[in-house]
Amino acid sequence: MPDTPDRPTHRWRTAAGILAFLCFAASALGMFAYFSHTQNQYVVALASFAPILLTSSLVGAVAAALGRRWILLAASVTAAAVGVALFGPLYVSDTRAESSTATSTAESSPRTLRVMQSNLMLGLADPNEVVRLADANAVDVLTVQELTHDAERALDASGIAQLLPYHFTEPTVGGGGGAGIYSRFPLSAEQQLPEFVLSNLVVDLDVGARDPVRLYTVHPVPPYPTPATLWASEMELLRHDLSRSSETANVVVSGDFNSTRSHSRFRDILSDGFVDAADTSGSGLLATYPTDKPYPAVVGIDHVLTRGATATALRRVTIPGSDHHGLIADLELKS
Repeated sequence: MPDTPDRPTHRWRTAAGILAFLCFAASALGMFAYFSHTQNQYVVALASFAPILLTSSLVGAVAAALGRRWILLAASVTAAAVGVALFGPLYVSDTRAESSTATSTAESSPRTLRVMQSNLMLGLADPNEVVRLADANAVDVLTVQELTHDAERALDASGIAQLLPYHFTEPTVGGGGGAGIYSRFPLSAEQQLPEFVLSNLVVDLDVGARDPVRLYTVHPVPPYPTPATLWASEMELLRHDLSRSSETANVVVSGDFNSTRSHSRFRDILSDGFVDAADTSGSGLLATYPTDKPYPAVVGIDHVLTRGATATALRRVTIPGSDHHGLIADLELKS
């Protein structure tokens, strides 16, 4: 009479197989959302969590191995490898940028720019802390979104003009539509980009070089609760507007993109020659939103992009009163 499998062991292996399958299914959904170019609101939302979904493949691989589900093990390891290939490079600084920096340093002292990015959450962020952080970190440029008239007055009262005397702002009475740029350097060619629902601004910074630095503060609408179709069209519009700065040696785009690295439309902007500061600095996936919940921030929708300039460091800072972490990026400008 053949041996029958031990019933508790069989049940445990079945449970492990189910867990492995569910984890692989989650990672497969993450991969689908990552590569999808759809405007479906649910898929766009799912893409925000693609790194987390792909990480579940590691749990699935362990469960599959323990349950001796070899096909699921192979599938889970493949999904984990895809995740490492997609996001692993963000945790490694770009050696080409480092070598180029070393060369330029040997030849001459490179020009640097320190940019701070902050969403003020409907103008409710602590203005004293925003100014303190900018001062303590010797920030050259501060970009803000969701700037209200009250928040602008509060920043003035906190001494922003003494620290960063040049500014271009488009505040709103309330809500999240306003934006602003505060700078240590003189500004020119100030413009509000047309056709966006929220304020998106662009200026030229006179940093004392032959050519000015083109600087944007951007804030496309979120894919929820606004329609994902509107978000997609604004991301395309932003890509088009940025492409017009191709003649400028140094371009910096700082803001709340309402998009993560997992959104194909965000990566479309990178394909036009822009680089996320996380790429060259090796800072990895910095989750910046939300910060007003009992759990930590889970998605990174704030970014600093460059073209020409090279980011050597990127770090996250806490902005009391805001639902976003701020970012501080150190940039070396192309001469």
